[in-house]
Amino acid sequence: MRDNSVALAIGDPAGIGPEVVLKSLAQDAERSRRAIVVGDAAALTRHATACGIAVDISRDELNWPDGRRTRFVDCNTESNVTWTFGEASAVGGQACLAYVTRAVELARVGEVAAVLAAPHNETSVNLVKPGFDGYPSLVADLTATPRARVFLMLLCRELRVIQVTLHLSLRDAIGLLSTPLVEAAIAAGQTTLERFGILRSRIAVCGLNPHAGEGGLFGTEDRDIIAPAVENARARGLDVSGPIAADAAFAARAHDLYVAMYHDQGHIPVKLLAPRMSSAITVGTPIVFGTVAHGSAYDIAGRNRADASAFANAFDLLAGQFSTKDMAVEEMRCEP
Repeated sequence: MRDNSVALAIGDPAGIGPEVVLKSLAQDAERSRRAIVVGDAAALTRHATACGIAVDISRDELNWPDGRRTRFVDCNTESNVTWTFGEASAVGGQACLAYVTRAVELARVGEVAAVLAAPHNETSVNLVKPGFDGYPSLVADLTATPRARVFLMLLCRELRVIQVTLHLSLRDAIGLLSTPLVEAAIAAGQTTLERFGILRSRIAVCGLNPHAGEGGLFGTEDRDIIAPAVENARARGLDVSGPIAADAAFAARAHDLYVAMYHDQGHIPVKLLAPRMSSAITVGTPIVFGTVAHGSAYDIAGRNRADASAFANAFDLLAGQFSTKDMAVEEMRCEP
């Protein structure tokens, strides 16, 4: 394995993914040394030309003006000439799947330490893979991991949030909730924090309903589903509180990890605090896999307007450039 190397899947070619990949590497020599870019030479070249990024792209390397070289894996998909900036298409969706699949293969055979995927577009991917609901489920399938044991964790300087459910309608998310699922999310979150060097973590489990159900007055899911999961986690020796009303939990910022029941409950606080610096990692799989918390931004694709800060931040996280002190609780909590 290349120490601290990261495979960069360039994401939907019609979105900003290739642009933020190139910009994050152009900005930093260490990133360009540690990266293995996975995508299409023609797609990267189109983005580089459209955005004025100085790089020469061959079939196996990205060559920078100052002499730096970055390894490149050319998937040579049909996306080379048949997609349009800012438009969803089956070609773009198929290409995005090909890139991330190849990047995961590199991680599975030990060629890289982690995978970082640029944003996908769910409409495009669903044109070729109906039912696709995001990278976590895809990575679960690619690594033969049960989907019910794979979760998304959002990270920023102030918060870490693990999602029990992700890209589902609110009705479907509520229907999917179960005590074992919530318990599995708590366990996956604890294991991930241990990898960050946070061994005595405090975990807050958010309630589903207003006021965490108010004793059953506003719904019984908190009492019947979430509370037993919290008790089971405590019985295993974890420092877990909940269910706690989500607004109160996030406002207090007194915990190392927050367990959110559905997509917006977890994404809104992270994106409010760090709209351009939040990262997302898939936890529960045998490989380290990350992405960014923003989307493919079709409205600005190919216009040199994409901010690569979140992607660069995610790269540094996965490459292990944060020290234990940087990841410590005191450094990542923002006082209210």
